[in-house]
Amino acid sequence: MKENLRCAFFDLDNTLYPASSGLMKEIGNRINLFMVERLGIEKSEVSKTRDELLKAFGTTLNALRRHYTVDPDEFLDFVHDIPLESYLHFDPALDQMLGRLAIRKIVFTNADAKHARRVLSRLGILRHFESIIDIHMLDFINKPDRRAYLTALDFASARPEECLLIEDLMANIIPAMKIGMTTVLVREGARIDGAHHHIARITELARLL
Repeated sequence: MKENLRCAFFDLDNTLYPASSGLMKEIGNRINLFMVERLGIEKSEVSKTRDELLKAFGTTLNALRRHYTVDPDEFLDFVHDIPLESYLHFDPALDQMLGRLAIRKIVFTNADAKHARRVLSRLGILRHFESIIDIHMLDFINKPDRRAYLTALDFASARPEECLLIEDLMANIIPAMKIGMTTVLVREGARIDGAHHHIARITELARLL
């Protein structure tokens, strides 16, 4: 890996904890419930509608803001109202790995900072991150929009070639590669080509750095 890397942008959900935890699945269930209870969308139509919105806008929230005038804080509070202790636990291996990384560490997420802090605190790793770039700081211009990455770089006062992006979605990896960032895809299961590097779990990042 490049020796001039000095800043690492970490995605949050399904990246700093494994997808197998089930947390993101439950967040998805809460999103569906919001669409049924608060917006009156038929339960049988929710999955199809949500898939279409995600493809068009990158996040369900931005789509709902555009089409249903949804209050973002109300939506985020509702979908993240989950007992994290049922899904996440202190991860000493992750804590130790992050402590050994001599590089700036910033969370870069399409979620909000409130959710990010809860997750990081539950994992016992909040202290390792100097900042959280969230959907509010991005002014709701979310990954994979190229402008979101430029905002993150500007905030960190860093050049793309100095930065590492760690993500679980290829859709969010591609724009980072195009602007010159080094990328790591975190994905359990079979290897997926496209990113510069691929690891099954976040704790494997140490061997790359």
